[in-house]
Amino acid sequence: MPKVFRKSTRESSILSRIETSKEHARRMAINSVKDYADTLSNAVAMKLVESGLVETTNKNSLEEQIKGALTKMTRAEDFDIDYQVAPFRNLVPQPHVVSLYLTAFVIEHLIHHKDIVDIFGEDLEIYSCIHQQVVKFLSREKIPEELA
Repeated sequence: MPKVFRKSTRESSILSRIETSKEHARRMAINSVKDYADTLSNAVAMKLVESGLVETTNKNSLEEQIKGALTKMTRAEDFDIDYQVAPFRNLVPQPHVVSLYLTAFVIEHLIHHKDIVDIFGEDLEIYSCIHQQVVKFLSREKIPEELA
């Protein structure tokens, strides 16, 4: 998302710093996914199955798909991430970019996978389930939850 340059005023200076800090937090969250891709994908897959939100014939395949999505996210450009999460950005007031990306992946792409029987629940339920696991792993890095 391009930066909006405002005339020099105190208010615009503060707004610019807030915007910059949100962008920094977003980049840090996406970069920290690299360190936790294996454990995070396992935790998310297990929680989705345990919660009854995803019915699958192969839990390992579900985990591999989620890990692939996380890996793809770490290599994607900002535009691609924004495009993926666009339909879901108003799901919660201040969504976490990783949780929102995985929610979009589960709802839009995972449902077409051969090992997935069905996906149950509303978008918000799926987001909440994924977000619980994302916060457990990524909050270790002290990354604040910022807008996607």
